[in-house]
Amino acid sequence: MGTAPRGGSVKEGKMPAEEKTGQCKQEAEQQQKEDEKEGLIEFYGSYQELFQFFCSNTTIHGAIRLVCSKKNKMKTAFWSVLFFLTFGLMYWQFGILYREYFSYPVNLNLNLNSDRLTFPAVTLCTLNPYRYSAIRKKLDELDQITHQTLLDLYDYNMSLARSDGSAQFSRRRTSRSLLHHVQRHPLRRQKRDNLVSLPENSPSVDKNDWKIGFVLCSENNEDCFHQTYSSGVDAVREWYSFHYINILAQLPDAKDLDESDFENFIYACRFNEATCDKANYTHFHHPLYGNCYTFNDNSSSLWTSSLPGINNGLSLVVRTEQNDFIPLLSTVTGARVMVHDQNEPAFMDDGGFNVRPGIETSISMRKEMTERLGGSYSDCTEDGSDVPVQNLYSSRYTEQVCIRSCFQLNMVQRCSCAYYFYPLPDGAEYCDYTKHVAWGYCYYKLLAEFKADVLGCFHKCRKPCKMTEYQLSAGYSRWPSAVSEDWVFYMLSQQNKYNITSKRNGVAKVNIFFEEWNYKTNGESPAFTVVTLLSQLGNQWSLWFGSSVLSVMELAELILDFIVITFILVFRWCRSKRWHSSPEPPPNSHDNAAFQDEASGLGSPHRFTVEAVVTTLPSYNSLEPCGPSKDGEMGHE
Repeated sequence: MGTAPRGGSVKEGKMPAEEKTGQCKQEAEQQQKEDEKEGLIEFYGSYQELFQFFCSNTTIHGAIRLVCSKKNKMKTAFWSVLFFLTFGLMYWQFGILYREYFSYPVNLNLNLNSDRLTFPAVTLCTLNPYRYSAIRKKLDELDQITHQTLLDLYDYNMSLARSDGSAQFSRRRTSRSLLHHVQRHPLRRQKRDNLVSLPENSPSVDKNDWKIGFVLCSENNEDCFHQTYSSGVDAVREWYSFHYINILAQLPDAKDLDESDFENFIYACRFNEATCDKANYTHFHHPLYGNCYTFNDNSSSLWTSSLPGINNGLSLVVRTEQNDFIPLLSTVTGARVMVHDQNEPAFMDDGGFNVRPGIETSISMRKEMTERLGGSYSDCTEDGSDVPVQNLYSSRYTEQVCIRSCFQLNMVQRCSCAYYFYPLPDGAEYCDYTKHVAWGYCYYKLLAEFKADVLGCFHKCRKPCKMTEYQLSAGYSRWPSAVSEDWVFYMLSQQNKYNITSKRNGVAKVNIFFEEWNYKTNGESPAFTVVTLLSQLGNQWSLWFGSSVLSVMELAELILDFIVITFILVFRWCRSKRWHSSPEPPPNSHDNAAFQDEASGLGSPHRFTVEAVVTTLPSYNSLEPCGPSKDGEMGHE
């Protein structure tokens, strides 16, 4: 039997060249696809690779210039400096925007509104305290002492215009009661730095070289407070007022001063051409301004003005002649008027002004409302509940209400009594030198600290977020005129039984009205909101890098990848350092090299576990190299 040639059998066992080449191409393409396949989570092997990928693929302008010119180091350095300088300038602008945002600026919004206007409250005082019957005897005693003091200091003999019996009664009463307290606080004249108490029969001296005042000492006379004035008129008024307040404080009930004489003070009252009645006003007593009347203070029936002008407002004819008043306490004649909002006390010292006798005063008003933003935008308060000062007034919160309440509370705390001009706190009593001997010393010391803001009242009391103000302007004219005063005074005498002694200083007229129908509202709105901040930041980002929000996300992704790579490298470094410092290999290690190194250094056998990985051997044909072989080529040849 013939045997087939050996070479022929081998040729038959081989794979055709075309088939083998196709198989190699398929395997190469499959391997390339596996290499290009992206995993679920993939991290870069180094910082350089991360930076290279970011600069080559980001949408931030200029970043590609950092890696595209590696061979030109000068150009790479130039673009690197320019890129990071631009970044610095952009974040500098970011800092300015953030600083402006957190300063909480506001925009002022001005609005003009036209509507029926609620007429404000109007308070009118006689400007002279009345000699009330409840304190008439003590006031007579004080007047007698004051007249003697003026005679001692200025050689001035003030006529009392009273009978001898009443004068003797006053002197007899003075020697037993009031004189002791007055002598404790006498008027004195001061020259340079020395205080001199003048005797009754002192020789005449140059009065221009002296200052006049009075001394208030502590209870044990260890410390004294010198209250001096350059004007003798001011000194006498202040000294008289100090003793007058003590007399008022001795009254057990303030209702004893409620002696309203509306008809003898206000002769005519009209609003919107309609006559006023008692339901349109309330009465209260002021220690220095006497009887005061507040019009349109009843919240249930408030006046409204539908038209501006003098005929659509409040018109008053008031009596300004002084009769049975206290001339040593008030040195002016006329009346005092103040315009304020409802549910607000009338602080006549702050916002009031005087009305001249024999003059018609026309006061035009402009209403102005202010609404401030609270919270971080301003230091205003909504209703005063967050202000650390108790409101002693039966009205809503205002800054002046808070300041006066703050002073009164400090007065009660420091001096153990309350000042008569302000409301009385619970459990306290008004200052009276028959009970509180040194309260005057304590008061004037506290008043000096209050004006210097040592008490902190001006910092504690904040402005209200909503407030209403009235801008006033006044015009004056003679009333009544010379040609009409005869019949005007005749009609007043017939209607009001007015027995006038001085026509020119006897009456005055007051007109209060709205100047125009419009009122102004000043509001505030945030000038820099979150939307404005984001818009400004986006403008700056687009200006310097021409990018968008997605570019910011790319930058955030770069920072996150940088942190992850740093964490991985630190973890690997800590792990390798721990293995090298350990005397024994870690258990169940699969590192054959490490196992061999450890095994070679050990003399005794150790038990270990080897996990075998079984891999299918490649076929015979796959062992052949891809591409044309040399044997094939030679055979072909």
